[in-house]
Amino acid sequence: MKRAFLIAASTLALGACAGGPPPEVATPEPVLPAQYLFAPDTATDTALASLLPANDPAFDTLAAQALAGSPTLGEALARIDQARAGADRAGAERLPSVGANASVEGRRSNPAQFGGNLPASISFDTEQIAYAANVTARWDLDLFGRLRAQERAALARIDAADASARGVRNALLAEIAASVIDWRTLDARKAAIEEDLAAATELARLAGVRERAGLAPGFDRVRAESAANASRSRLAAVESERARIIGRLVTLTAQGGAQVRAALTANAPDVGLANAPVSLPSALLANRPDVLAAAAYLAAEDAELAATARRRFPTFDLSGVIGLLAFSPGDLFDEDSIVGSLAAGIAGPLLDFGRIEGEIDGAAAEKRASFEAYRGAVYTALGDAEAAYGLVAAADLEASAAAQEAASLSRAAALAETRQRAGLADFLTVLEARRAADASGERAAAAAGRAARARVILWQALGGDTQPMTRSTSQ
Repeated sequence: MKRAFLIAASTLALGACAGGPPPEVATPEPVLPAQYLFAPDTATDTALASLLPANDPAFDTLAAQALAGSPTLGEALARIDQARAGADRAGAERLPSVGANASVEGRRSNPAQFGGNLPASISFDTEQIAYAANVTARWDLDLFGRLRAQERAALARIDAADASARGVRNALLAEIAASVIDWRTLDARKAAIEEDLAAATELARLAGVRERAGLAPGFDRVRAESAANASRSRLAAVESERARIIGRLVTLTAQGGAQVRAALTANAPDVGLANAPVSLPSALLANRPDVLAAAAYLAAEDAELAATARRRFPTFDLSGVIGLLAFSPGDLFDEDSIVGSLAAGIAGPLLDFGRIEGEIDGAAAEKRASFEAYRGAVYTALGDAEAAYGLVAAADLEASAAAQEAASLSRAAALAETRQRAGLADFLTVLEARRAADASGERAAAAAGRAARARVILWQALGGDTQPMTRSTSQ
């Protein structure tokens, strides 16, 4: 019997090993440039977190509310728990399985089945009731590491879920920061429009005085009033944009509109714009959540390929049963009622006509697809970071030019009014100077807002908050 078992084991092992090793799938590290094209020329001590409006109480309040109650983030955290449960299950598969059972079985036999010539001294009970209770155990020895590879895959999926959740958190914080910046920009635009409205209203009043005195035609008053009406129209547009921002923040924070508006009405100190921090493209591999998630999925597929390849090898099982068997309840705990068995088994593929090889080829294709997805995530991150650095530089230039334009046009309007009062310029010159100055302050405020928004985009492109959502069990 022992010899037959060894022959069977050898046959299965040789049949499995004939398939050869799993296919090699090359996964070289993506080649990244040494530095960014649009990064600052000189190093700065700016921290990445300073690119967010962290000093703004509205951002602090709304971000805390979103992190506590966002449905999107809650779903991502549930995915981590789901992946962790899968890893726990995969780890448990490597341990023995222990069970218990109990039964009561009644049986009635026909004496005729033993023939009619039984000696008179032989008798047996034709009705029996058997009472049994057993403890069973089974353990896959996992000699070839299939279960270990499946556990590695499950642990890698925890890392992937954690990185994906971090990406959701970063996107949430970035959108809240952008919305708060847009709200503050609307405040600055409103203040600039109100200045334009006050100036246009004053010009209309002066034009009305000159018209009533017969010094100017009514056309001057009408043009001045049209400029004032244009400013009123821009003020109404600002309020419609506020409603859109509140609606978006309600979705992001899972709070009511009144609560969101109350948070936004808090005053924020003006601390200016932070310098863009210097970073290296290689840092994306460790900081970007989407890159980390793609790398974790690649590791999971690599482990799945190893587990699939190990299906060609036989499995060795140990199983055992110990229990009680009696035909009377009173005899159940007698020493003679103790029964048991211990067995070792081996099973494996011998001729599957390419089924496992097909699964291996499929797993190899999945790994190649995951590697290409990883490369795509890396170069997407690189493109985002390059664009964000360039956007910050361009937005800063735009904001500086817009501020200079607004200051120049405001001085020109003031000089025109001074010359008009001195009799050196006519009302039409003053009106044209005021028209040119109108909206320049609003444009400067909008440009400053875009510069602040560009920093949020850079924050997210460089990886955002690098703290993991949970500690991975594979670390």
